[in-house]
Amino acid sequence: MSMHRVAQAAAFVGVSTDTLRRWIAQGRLSEHQDSAGRLVVDGAELAALARDTAILPADPSGVASSARNRLVGLVTKVTTDTVMAQVDMQCGPHRIVSLMSREAVEDLDLKPGDVAVASVKATTVVVETPRD
Repeated sequence: MSMHRVAQAAAFVGVSTDTLRRWIAQGRLSEHQDSAGRLVVDGAELAALARDTAILPADPSGVASSARNRLVGLVTKVTTDTVMAQVDMQCGPHRIVSLMSREAVEDLDLKPGDVAVASVKATTVVVETPRD
């Protein structure tokens, strides 16, 4: 089970740490303690809450990349079969879906509540505007 400290969890849902602590007190998120006795929240619960309220945090990876479309978020769902997998992420208000090998999911140990970065590199981008 992935656990996140209060400040990190608050950043994913776009609220202050005080607000997140109030949500814990109100029962919106379950309260847990890590091995050091610090308050943490369950990553899967946080992922469910993020679907409605998250604001995109800064990229935690610290790597340079040619991909300009890097979206930090929480894994919300992992579906696997014998060869392939679908990984759903909530990156702020955006749902990102990636299809990859089952082996890649296992190598990355991806599960709901994990922090991940979705990099999108595409040769075709369609831009649309509403008609007046």
